[in-house]
Amino acid sequence: MSIDKKVKITVLSSQCDHYKPGDTIYMNGAFVEKEKSADICLTALTSMYNFIYAVRKGVTGEEMGFPDQTFQCPDIAEKVEFKIEALED
Repeated sequence: MSIDKKVKITVLSSQCDHYKPGDTIYMNGAFVEKEKSADICLTALTSMYNFIYAVRKGVTGEEMGFPDQTFQCPDIAEKVEFKIEALED
């Protein structure tokens, strides 16, 4: 049986007009739970999807080399820092 954890992505800090600290995006498998989530920027989501996928499959931040599980959107002009974590069922 394959692991597929739900994932929570939280904005820790933001210089972007589209996000504020505390905004959260919830994922269930490969799908965003739109009703529960903040707006979704595809640039940010696409840039960290490999890490989101790893967390879904049970890989920890320590195993990926990111013990604090924080990631930055690549749009340097408008820095946004996110935390990615698995949710317990």
